[in-house]
Amino acid sequence: MKFFLDTANLDEIRQGMSFGVIDGITTNPTLIAKEKRPFRDHILDICNLVKDGEVSAEVVSTDTEGILREAREIATWHPNVIVKIPTIPDGVRALSILSKEQIRVNMTLVFSAPQALIVAKAGAYFVSPFIGRLDDIGADGLTLLSEIMDIYRAYDYPTQVLAASLRHPLHVVSAARMGAHIGTMPYKIFEQLFKHPLTDRGLEGFLKDWEKARETLGDVFQSAGARKPKR
Repeated sequence: MKFFLDTANLDEIRQGMSFGVIDGITTNPTLIAKEKRPFRDHILDICNLVKDGEVSAEVVSTDTEGILREAREIATWHPNVIVKIPTIPDGVRALSILSKEQIRVNMTLVFSAPQALIVAKAGAYFVSPFIGRLDDIGADGLTLLSEIMDIYRAYDYPTQVLAASLRHPLHVVSAARMGAHIGTMPYKIFEQLFKHPLTDRGLEGFLKDWEKARETLGDVFQSAGARKPKR
C-alpha cells in the first residue's frame, strides 16, 4: 500500500519525505487555506518536495463548467498533479469529460458504494472513501472500504482506492489488509505508525545494559573510529 500524507504543510511534508516511505500528498481547500499562500505556488512547492509522488489539488467550483475550467488549469501546473473533484452530480459530469481528455481525477468525499461504482464507471483515477468521517456519525467506514474493494475487483476497474480520513493506525492496517492501493493520513497519524510501548521499553533496556557493560567492553565504536587503516 502506498502512503500519502494528508497535509499542505511544507514542514510536515519535508519531515515525512525524510523517511523515504511517503509516496504522495493529498490536499483539500481547508488544508490549503491554512497555509495562507497562493494556491498554485503552494502546490508547486509541494510537488518539488515530493519529486515523483502524486499530489492532489482540489477544485472549488460546484458546477460542471466551473469544475472543468479549474480542473484543466490545475492539470497544467505539474505532471504529478491529480485534480481532485467532489462526488456530486456536476462533478461526475465533469469527470466523464476529463477522463476522456486523459486528465487524472481523484473523486473525493465518497461515502457510499454506489458513489464509488459511479465514479469508477466514469473513469476516476482515484476514489477517496472517507473512513473516519463515517465512523464519526456511527457508521462503519471500513465496511464501506470492503464493499468498494469487492466491487472493483469483481469488475476489474482500474480506479485506485485511496482510503482517506484515516484516524488511527488500526485504520491504516485494516485498509492495507483489504488491499487498498493507497492510505492517506495526517502527519500525526503517520508518526503513530512507528510507535509501540514495547519498542521504547526494549530499547531503554538495551541501552541501560550497554552502559553497565561499557567498563568491560570498552568504547568499541570510538576505538574502531580511532584505528588507523592498514597500508
